[in-house]
Amino acid sequence: MAKYKRVLVKLSGEALAKKGHDEIFDAVNLNKVALALKGMIDEGVQIAVVVGGGNIWRGKLADSIGVERSTADYMGMLGTIINALAVQSALNQVGVESRVMSAIEVRQVCEPYIKLRAIRHLEKGRVVIFGGGTGSPYFTTDTTAALRANDIACDAILMAKNGVEGVYTADPRVDENAKFIDKISYKEMLDMNLQVMDRTAISLCMDTDIELRVFNMQDTNNFKKVVLGENIGTTIRKDI
Repeated sequence: MAKYKRVLVKLSGEALAKKGHDEIFDAVNLNKVALALKGMIDEGVQIAVVVGGGNIWRGKLADSIGVERSTADYMGMLGTIINALAVQSALNQVGVESRVMSAIEVRQVCEPYIKLRAIRHLEKGRVVIFGGGTGSPYFTTDTTAALRANDIACDAILMAKNGVEGVYTADPRVDENAKFIDKISYKEMLDMNLQVMDRTAISLCMDTDIELRVFNMQDTNNFKKVVLGENIGTTIRKDI
């Protein structure tokens, strides 16, 4: 039996891309993500998704070509809508019904974000993919995930990471002495300045006491293991 009734899955845009190539999408990775989400749906879990736009647009590129910050942020938001549509297409191919909802109005391609409509889609067993960030510049997709998860009353945020098992005391790809952390509070994470989510997102999660699970998405079975309550990755809560 699933531990959670409703979760929000936070994916990076890079999770959809082809590693080591210039292509912004990889059919194999999109299919893996779709099947992982389907596995959770099959367990009776309601699924929302927020996907970043890093495979399409990054702040460093904006700086290098002189794009003003707020304009760059809007460009990134549009990138997340492209990614949301790609995930929707992948879900359709594995037989999962989904809806894309955007904080930026683009009615020709997706629905505007309306809280009660999003909840209705979830209750009907559809995956809801949130694009367009918060609709305002200066906020990351981490903050979007925290806002949407709380708005639609998710039990947890599942943060799928590439190549790391969860949260460490330092970046394990840089520091060989980094130690894995299986449980930690939001306050401890802020005090240690661990770069798991941005500080605004962490503060939102801490204020509402939503649970955050961080795990390695390279093994796509981990998605189902997390919602079934297996002790993998890192668990973050207000009080540990």
